[in-house]
Amino acid sequence: MSKPTPAPMTPLSYSNLGSSSAASRRKLEWALLSGGLAFLLIVIPTLYGTNVMSITTVNQLGRFLCFAIAAIGVDLIWGYCGILSLCQAMFFCFGGYAIGMHMALHAQLNAEGVPQILVNVSSEVGQISLPWFWKPFSSLGMALLLGVAIPGLAAYIFGYLAFRSRVRGVYFSIITQATVLAGCLVFRRNETLLCGTNGLNAFKTLAGFDIYAPSTRIGMYILTVVMLAIVFLSCRYLSASRLGRLMLAVRDNEPRLRFAGYQPVFVKVFVFTLAAVIAGIGGMLYTPQNEFIEPSVMEPVQSIMMVLWVAVGGRGLLTGAVLGTLIVKYAESFLTTKFATAWPLFQGGLFLAVVLFMPNGVIGALKDLTASRTSPTPTGDDDEMPESTLAVSGGKA
Repeated sequence: MSKPTPAPMTPLSYSNLGSSSAASRRKLEWALLSGGLAFLLIVIPTLYGTNVMSITTVNQLGRFLCFAIAAIGVDLIWGYCGILSLCQAMFFCFGGYAIGMHMALHAQLNAEGVPQILVNVSSEVGQISLPWFWKPFSSLGMALLLGVAIPGLAAYIFGYLAFRSRVRGVYFSIITQATVLAGCLVFRRNETLLCGTNGLNAFKTLAGFDIYAPSTRIGMYILTVVMLAIVFLSCRYLSASRLGRLMLAVRDNEPRLRFAGYQPVFVKVFVFTLAAVIAGIGGMLYTPQNEFIEPSVMEPVQSIMMVLWVAVGGRGLLTGAVLGTLIVKYAESFLTTKFATAWPLFQGGLFLAVVLFMPNGVIGALKDLTASRTSPTPTGDDDEMPESTLAVSGGKA
């Protein structure tokens, strides 16, 4: 006598919990998110306008939020799709270089119309002409388009070739890290005509605005907050959609997803490409606020740090990606300023603490604590990493 086939499990969410405590927690979370957005968009500019906070502090927060945007992409592909990508800093740098090349073309130029920063590192004898691949970046619209198209196209080609070959797990992580190292070496060569190890700097304006003016800096900060909100809400909507369930199925049981008639390759390629585009957006916002971009931004250790940000905040928790980024970046800023030799020790201790004591990160630990106080049984929500099997039955992706 055959055993009955169990009904497919669905991800834990507020809709299937039917718990008043879960609903109240969801309202509380949205209240916190709204409060955080209001703090960033209203309180911070007000503090600056009343001279309580300096423009340097606002600019620093803006740069950290650029990294938080990239961290959301890391969380999307690692936390929800289960793919540990160690090349997100490279895509971040692609976006940063795209807008940086545009600003360089509107800064100091020589008689031939070539950016002076490129002339200074050129090994050519005599006059150097503007490389052909620099010319499209003279237009701001084209630079913005290429800032997302280049990382997106690179991720699509790389991801399709890797996932079609069923490269998974640690092997994929190693390949992505090796790719970042190769890309970093290419960008550092003067023959590449990307200003070598000096990177792009000596900017003056962006869209006609002086990037060093306080008004431009506060404007870039507000733009960064708005883009962070758009990216966060878009990824949250995606994670709660049917495609989000497929992402969870890829993470939890990819063979079963394939046997059910779906194609995990296309899901993984889409998420990998989307994460690269998100990283490119963060890079484009970062360069004008940082006032320069260099190949060291894409070093392998930078991609590993992005994973640390997500792990500290909470893997599979989009709010955790933002919080973890701010915690680690502010800790790094403080310790490298006050105790320069202590930062590597703190960084290593942070890795160990997350693995041993907070496997779900800060947000996960707080939610577990709240759940243990309000309910005798485990609860979840639509922003957590549910233990999902296929929440689908039949059909093709």
